[in-house]
Amino acid sequence: MAEPSAERPSPDSILLPQTREYDDSMAAAIRCLRAANNTRIPWPATRSKERAQWSRSIQEAVKKHGGDPISNSELSTLMAQAKKSGLPKDLIERAIAKGKGVSLSGDPLQTLTVEAMLPPSVSTIIECQTDSKKRTLEELRLLVKEAGGTVTPTSHLFDRRGHIIFKSERELEEENIMEQVLEAGAIDMGLKEDRKTLSVYTEPNETASIAQSLLKSLKLTLRSYEIIWVARPETLIDIDEAEGARRLALDEIISMLECPLITPSASANIGIGQIEGDSNVQAVYHNAA
Repeated sequence: MAEPSAERPSPDSILLPQTREYDDSMAAAIRCLRAANNTRIPWPATRSKERAQWSRSIQEAVKKHGGDPISNSELSTLMAQAKKSGLPKDLIERAIAKGKGVSLSGDPLQTLTVEAMLPPSVSTIIECQTDSKKRTLEELRLLVKEAGGTVTPTSHLFDRRGHIIFKSERELEEENIMEQVLEAGAIDMGLKEDRKTLSVYTEPNETASIAQSLLKSLKLTLRSYEIIWVARPETLIDIDEAEGARRLALDEIISMLECPLITPSASANIGIGQIEGDSNVQAVYHNAA
């Protein structure tokens, strides 16, 4: 589990530039984040984000090896670590149920995809699993609106891709594995900075077969594979970190969608238990570089 990110500056310390280039929607987004901060939830939702990370890790373990911690050692370890970190028992149980594709009541979960534009002109796709599409759609529409965005079609700016992640105990050399990866039918690949984590991208209908093929040929540990959205290169929006408030606001908006904060306008309609650390959001994809 990754360590929580370093504390960001207080929203009250963010100065809104008095320039024409800084549009009204961006100012509205930061005002929303300031309002969210006044609800006494830690900003930028570090606690909720950590809970969501534990929940998703538990879900992935259940999907791979089943929901019985006795026969699933990975799940057993994650449950113990999550409990030690403060994840409540009911959220652990809910994560196990989601991993099985059902709600706590046993009802099957439905997939919901919401497309939106967020300030400053960032295309976004939000994928959810929920037992109530109507409720989740209402919640996300409200959050997008509070962030200064608009729910509108954006999927034409993305491609559907398979994403496979392998782990290695040794450092990998790209030139030594590139040929094998491409021969297996992959579209692209990349190594993380530690050079021990390999990401492979494929056509969606070939993801599972390529994962198994590379598992044998590369002799690495398969961590996960899934179907994701990847922004087309020509649609990427460059938001330089030097732009300060714009980059910060976008990061916090994405965090708010992944682990929703309770804003004053939302709290009247959405129960705290439905939001904090129990987001139906599975992934948020965007085209910000």
